[in-house]
Amino acid sequence: MIKYAIRALGLALGALIYTIGLDIFLVPNNVIDGGVVGIALMAAQLTGISFSIFIVVLNIPFFVLGYKKIGLFFTVSSLFAVSSLSVWSSFIHRPAITSDPFLSTIYGGIIIGLGVGLIIRWGGSLDGTEILAIIADKKMPFSVGEIIMFFNLFILGSSAFVFSYDSAMYSLVAYFIAYKMIDIVTNGLDEMKGILIVTSKHDDVSHLLTRRMGRAVTLLNGEGAYKREKTKVLYCVVSRLEITKLKEAIRGVDPHAFVSIFDIREAHGGLFKGRVNH
Repeated sequence: MIKYAIRALGLALGALIYTIGLDIFLVPNNVIDGGVVGIALMAAQLTGISFSIFIVVLNIPFFVLGYKKIGLFFTVSSLFAVSSLSVWSSFIHRPAITSDPFLSTIYGGIIIGLGVGLIIRWGGSLDGTEILAIIADKKMPFSVGEIIMFFNLFILGSSAFVFSYDSAMYSLVAYFIAYKMIDIVTNGLDEMKGILIVTSKHDDVSHLLTRRMGRAVTLLNGEGAYKREKTKVLYCVVSRLEITKLKEAIRGVDPHAFVSIFDIREAHGGLFKGRVNH
């Protein structure tokens, strides 16, 4: 129960932060977000009915439709986050901090991105179109990300007819800022890099990485395609800030070592977060 309570608190906090960015920065300057939120904002503008009602009513069909695809836990978490957004939006009606649309777009995008990122980290979502994109992905030759991007470009472009062309362009800027902020919140600033090292001095390089740099190393069996020589391939994960130090250290041991560096989306367990103790 404590775990669920903490999760609910995290979802409610994310919805509160999102509401602040939306109602204090974006909406007063006729800038909207994408997805169901954008549709709800335009519907509220055209009909005069409260945004708090539209955001719940429009999201429910998507979550019901995608229940079998995403599971009960995600559905309940998302509905709680959407309900929290609806409640917060009913109470937060402060005047805009700035009337400058450029400043409101930048800071509003950052704040709503922070809010959505927290909601995602706690297992929820505010946008029912994501579920529709997951379902459509099975029947269309496009990725989920591409489908969501298409939806949002259409929604944000439509805001030009409800508000103005300037509003539509500012909304696109806010959307991309929020998208990057979501990525930072969900993945962190400390980007991880995977390293593959092919070297004839694998014992020396392995010793260097484990003893001097404190990183866990996995030895993989490899074979050269041309000479069919058996070799060892070293694999380890380091932070972005350690890349330069690592390359220089490997070069000092084996100048001819082949080093491949690639991005890692996420890593858990092992000794990545800690140091190797000796």
